[in-house]
Amino acid sequence: MTQSAYSANNWLEGNGGVFIAGIGLHPYQFPTETPYTALGLIAVRAALADGGVQWSRVQSAYIGTTSIGMAAGRVMLRHLGSTGLSVTQVENASASGSFAFRQACMEVATGMSDVVLAVGVDKHGDGRRAANKDGLERLSDTATIPAVKFAMMARTYLRERGATIEDMANVAVKNHANASRNPFAQFRKPRTLEQVLTSPRVVGDLTVQQCCPRGEGAAALVVVSGNAIKKLGLDPRRCVQVRASVAGSERDERQYGDAAVELVRISAQSALGQAGIAPKELDLLELHDAFSVEELLYSEAVGVCEPGEGARFLARGDSQIGGRCAINASGGLIGMGHPLGPTGIGQLAEITRQLRGEADGRQQPNARWGMAHMIGLGSVSVAHVLSASI
Repeated sequence: MTQSAYSANNWLEGNGGVFIAGIGLHPYQFPTETPYTALGLIAVRAALADGGVQWSRVQSAYIGTTSIGMAAGRVMLRHLGSTGLSVTQVENASASGSFAFRQACMEVATGMSDVVLAVGVDKHGDGRRAANKDGLERLSDTATIPAVKFAMMARTYLRERGATIEDMANVAVKNHANASRNPFAQFRKPRTLEQVLTSPRVVGDLTVQQCCPRGEGAAALVVVSGNAIKKLGLDPRRCVQVRASVAGSERDERQYGDAAVELVRISAQSALGQAGIAPKELDLLELHDAFSVEELLYSEAVGVCEPGEGARFLARGDSQIGGRCAINASGGLIGMGHPLGPTGIGQLAEITRQLRGEADGRQQPNARWGMAHMIGLGSVSVAHVLSASI
C-alpha cells in the first residue's frame, strides 16, 4: 500500500484527530520499598497538570504493567477520586505501555471518549515468562533468555557489516550521555568508551553497560481528541498530534534473529506510510535498545539510514542530538532505564517534550516528526508517529 493510501485512510483522523495534551513521569530508579501507587500517582498528577486537564474530565484509563498484579489500575486511580471511569489493564511485556497508549488512541479516534489516560507503572517483579510455561522441551535452557539471543545477533551483525565491538559499544556511550541530561533517567552519568568496554561481561560481546537496567517507575499521558482541545480550553500549541499507530507480531524466520529485525521493519514502515512521511523525515526516534546492538539493527530497519550503515550513521554523529535524526535522546532503555510497563509511554513523553521544544539540555533543534517504536517478548511490536502541532 502506498503512503498516500495509508494517509487517506488514517483512522487516527476521526473525532478531530488524536493528540497528547499532557505528559508526566516518575523518575526511573532501582527497586525501592515505594508502593507502585505512589510512583504511578506522581506521573498521573504531573500529566494532568501539564495538560491543564481536571481529573473529573478523564473518561477512561488504560494501565500498562507487567509485574504488579491484578486490578492495579483501579487500586491506584481511586486515590484521585472514584469517578466511575472505565479502567483497563494491559500486559504485553516490554511493549505494555505502548499498547495501553494504542488502546487510548483507538478510544479517542472512534469518538467513544474525548479524554483518556494512558499510564505505565511497574515495580521489579519475579520476571516469570509465558514462554517458560508452554509445555515444550528445548535444546537449551538459555533459549528464551533475551541477552543470549541478542548476543548471538550481535556477533552476526558485526561479522556481516564489518563493524567492530567498539562501534557497538558507542551506542551505549551516546545513550548514557543523553541520559545524563535527563532528570527522569535511571542512569545520569556519562560513560567513556573504555568504561563501557571494561564493564563486566554479560554474554558474548555485551557488557553490563551495553545492557539496560531493570527497576521501577511510571509514565503517564493525557490523550484527547481534536474536538476536545477547544472545548476544554487547552493550549493547541502544546498538543502533539498522533499521526500513526501500527502493531504486529513476528512472522516465521529463515535465519536466527531475522524475525525480530523484520518485525521492526514492517511495523515501522507501515507506521510511516500511515503518517504519510518517509523515514528520513524523522527528526527523533526512540526505540528498543535493551542491548546496544539493537539500535544499530533497528535504525537500519526503520530506514533512517541505509542497510549496513547503522554503525557509520552513529560514528558520523547523525544519531546524536543535533544530528540528522536523534536516536534515543532520552537515553534509551540503556540509559533512561527499562521498568517495562512505563517504558513505551516514557518514549512517547520524550518525543512530546522534544516536539514542543521543551527538552531543556537535550533538545533536538527544529524537531517536527518523531517515532516511538517498541518490541516485547513474544514477539510483538508497536510503532507510533507523532508530529508537532501544525
